[in-house]
Amino acid sequence: QVQLVESGGGVVQAGGSLRLSCAASGRILVIYEMAWYRQSPGKQRELVATITTGGSTRYGDSVKGRFTISRDNGKNTVYLQMNSLKPEDTAVYYCNLDTRLFDTRRIISWGQGTQVTVSS
Repeated sequence: QVQLVESGGGVVQAGGSLRLSCAASGRILVIYEMAWYRQSPGKQRELVATITTGGSTRYGDSVKGRFTISRDNGKNTVYLQMNSLKPEDTAVYYCNLDTRLFDTRRIISWGQGTQVTVSS
């Protein structure tokens, strides 16, 4: 199986920055797409950003120009740099990884979630 550990959430004032990390461990052969999602109370989980194995990125419209996703393949880790944070960015953020294990299984894994709260 794959274990994901998220870190970096917290409380920040509007206009501030946070950096989220998600580290994967397990019998991982390769990690394909890595992504961040978020969910606010009463809302559906929404895509924040994705990054492919080759480094191509895609962002949700609400975070374009403010958030940056990156990955360190050597550390099996994905990051989300969040700048110019707004109160509407308040949510639980989840990492999502598409992985191939050494036993050839392909698994989609979710992190436990980390709370980000932006105060006005």
